[in-house]
Amino acid sequence: MITGKNYIGSQLKASGSKVLKTFNPLLNKENPWVFIEATDDEIEEAVSLANKAFTSYKKKSGLEKAKFLNTIADEILALGDVLLEQYCIESGYPKGRAEGERGRMIGQLRAFAEMLTEGSWVQATIDTAIEDRQPSPKEDLRKMLVPLGPIVVFGSSNFPFAFSTSGGDTVSALASGCPVIVKSHSMHIGTGEMVASAIIKAAEETNMPEGVFSNLVGDGRTLGTSLVKHPLVKGVGFTGSIKGGRALCDLAAQRPEPIPVFAEMGSINPVVLLPQALKENSQKWATAYAGSITLGAGQFCTNPGLLLALKGEELNRFEENLNQAIEKIQPSCMLHPSIYADFNSGIAKIKEQNGVSKIAEFKGETILNHGTPTVLKVDGKEFLENKILHSEVFGPFSILIECENEAELIEVISKLEGQLTGTIISEENEIEIHKEIISALQNRVGRLIFNGVPTGVEVCASMIHGGPYPASSDSRYTAVGIHAVYRWVRPLSYQNWPNELLPAELQNENPLQIVRTVNNKLTLSQI
Repeated sequence: MITGKNYIGSQLKASGSKVLKTFNPLLNKENPWVFIEATDDEIEEAVSLANKAFTSYKKKSGLEKAKFLNTIADEILALGDVLLEQYCIESGYPKGRAEGERGRMIGQLRAFAEMLTEGSWVQATIDTAIEDRQPSPKEDLRKMLVPLGPIVVFGSSNFPFAFSTSGGDTVSALASGCPVIVKSHSMHIGTGEMVASAIIKAAEETNMPEGVFSNLVGDGRTLGTSLVKHPLVKGVGFTGSIKGGRALCDLAAQRPEPIPVFAEMGSINPVVLLPQALKENSQKWATAYAGSITLGAGQFCTNPGLLLALKGEELNRFEENLNQAIEKIQPSCMLHPSIYADFNSGIAKIKEQNGVSKIAEFKGETILNHGTPTVLKVDGKEFLENKILHSEVFGPFSILIECENEAELIEVISKLEGQLTGTIISEENEIEIHKEIISALQNRVGRLIFNGVPTGVEVCASMIHGGPYPASSDSRYTAVGIHAVYRWVRPLSYQNWPNELLPAELQNENPLQIVRTVNNKLTLSQI
């Protein structure tokens, strides 16, 4: 089922000479498939096709796009266990993880299809004319959201399904009416091609225009740069490193016509452990956080990489419990030898810093490419003085900051860069006397969690999977849930337009029966 070629619209092409292979981290060897990098001509063809497709795809009704997304979901499921096996071979993740992530990918597709079927997401807003208004008449003005144009999506390493070929970026862009060109992630190109084949088949079955979707293979720097700089591309979605995301933001900003880049780039997700909660439930929270730190080999954007607590007996007991819990957790396979090497070098660098000690570490034998769960510790003063200690270590790792008092803890929070999440572990009556901590944390994060763990991201309208820079390049729009659609649209206003020539969403009769804002009131009524 894997050809190693690029999908240029519905056509499989591979005229280039440069090749890539994926890697099986469990077996520590290259996979057999050979993938051909897209040439400059193939890149140009894919973008031109997407631009041509935009002319007709942007006019597709919500019901037509909903059928397309539901059919993508059906075709992905039809691939069955073969797709799950490919996912596991290229990621090192177990089958259970593959099944769970596929379910999330399917859920995203169904959720956006439901949004399109209902239709109110376009935010139709109407202010009717008042011809006899003095001193001057009021014009008839009607506004709605319209798609931007072709979007480039970069697949992520750690979520081969949910943040890649048919992940949230792709699905939200297709839902908005934008064609998509995916730059397949080099660690799971085979998985990406299989998912791309399902999208292409769904496009053909639902009569979507040729070029509504393409899937390209290539080096991140060369292929990615070419796509972002192309004048017909109108937006970018990215999940990955700060270095990679920032490079894309800079490229997009330097274009003659700058375009938006929605990048999720890094987060250490601080957790504040208040003393009364540790006194009452030390074992419970140690067990929960040992599990969260090591979940998926720690390769989650929401991995709790920073634990903050006040010096005292309660913290000492928590450290002992955390050590016992971490020691019992078997290391998991990481995505790639390069990620495994970066994980080990990141820990080694932090261990070299002044004042750093070890709290917990798995003590048994580890297999190659399996990250050793590790928790280190440093005091608040050292953390504030040493930026190296603020670095994200991607993998099953966390660092505990022992603060002298609440003022130091608040200062630590205020000196952090933007984060995806911030968590408070507290007894209910305890949190009332620590409101300044909550206020400080609120300024640094996109999602505040009370008595839970940051790993586990619900796909729903109320979820925010973004945060102040560098957690994301634009904290106003989430990368998860149906509101992701607002990254790929812009408002368009119609003034004094003939009713019969208006989009159906803005016509007097409200033929789509959607909720609209008419003269500052939400209504389903006709005008």
